[in-house]
Amino acid sequence: MSRSQEGQSMMNQPRTIEGELVVPEGARFALIVSRFNHFVVDRLVEGALDAITRHGGKIENIQIVRVPGAWEVPVVAQRVAESKNFDAIVALGAVIRGATPHFEYVASEVTKGIANISIATGVPIMLGVLTTDSIEQAIERAGTKSGNYGWDAALGAIEMVSLARALTKAGL
Repeated sequence: MSRSQEGQSMMNQPRTIEGELVVPEGARFALIVSRFNHFVVDRLVEGALDAITRHGGKIENIQIVRVPGAWEVPVVAQRVAESKNFDAIVALGAVIRGATPHFEYVASEVTKGIANISIATGVPIMLGVLTTDSIEQAIERAGTKSGNYGWDAALGAIEMVSLARALTKAGL
């Protein structure tokens, strides 16, 4: 393809607005962190903090809010989101399946709650609450074979903050 054809091909493309994986200047993040299963969740926090700071975020612009368990994450996420003091929230926890149906109730309500609050407030809330069948799976997702879901959730938060600013710049 010649340069003029390539340029013409690019002109026929729709305009794209997307976020970047660089923390915008002054961006503030809240990490809502469950204490339950802390041996797993602490690794998720480490991953999230590492992701934010490695991508240009400042540690003084990150607030950690600890809650007893995953069940309490949505009520605190709502309060934090409604404060409008943060550009994005990262919810971190671990719900591990046991021998009772408790797992289904907690996992379902936490994920629904987070989604509903994010939609209602317009504040991105990234789901870094693990829902696993075993402790081994949780450990794998908190920094061993399967990566670190705290890191992944924080990357999503960074991109959403960047996207929000790009949308505002575009008048949307």
